[in-house]
Amino acid sequence: MQPPWVSPKDGNKNLFGGWNNSIQGNIVDYKIYDYFCNMPPILHKKTFRELTTDELYELLRVRSEVFVVEQNCVYQDLDGDDQQSLHLWLSVEEKVVALARVCPAGTHMEAVSIGRVITTERGKGYGKQIMLHAIDAAVDHFGATRITIEAQEYAKGFYEGVGFKQSSETFMLDGIPHIQMTWTKG
Repeated sequence: MQPPWVSPKDGNKNLFGGWNNSIQGNIVDYKIYDYFCNMPPILHKKTFRELTTDELYELLRVRSEVFVVEQNCVYQDLDGDDQQSLHLWLSVEEKVVALARVCPAGTHMEAVSIGRVITTERGKGYGKQIMLHAIDAAVDHFGATRITIEAQEYAKGFYEGVGFKQSSETFMLDGIPHIQMTWTKG
């Protein structure tokens, strides 16, 4: 199988040498650019004990950067639930672009829950991807038939887009309006 940037008519030409300024050379150059600039994210899924110290540090750093610094919200992120949870993140070129935490029933909430959902590069679909992976992980890893989240109220439409329905009135959590939402296996 040929790399995605080499079209069948290019044959086995030397990728980095011998290209002239022909149209064919420009097409191959664009395919290389497009492949590396639009790399699909890589999904990582680990239990707390499987995380390396570098991975744990990076996940906590991103959580702090978004939830504490960017949202100007002082709260206790390290809540004792990470140790029992499944941690998912998407990376592009080793940079975390989205993450989520899946907690088993009876830890963060009564039902299996998803939280600490973050995208560091907005508008690229990474948030939806990580949520769909988190739902799958909740079902596969914890046998979830119902998943509960505490969503920031402004993100209600986003979570409805992946199958959650509002299940509470608005409440304040760490000074930010939230709603509880529930996903039910159909």
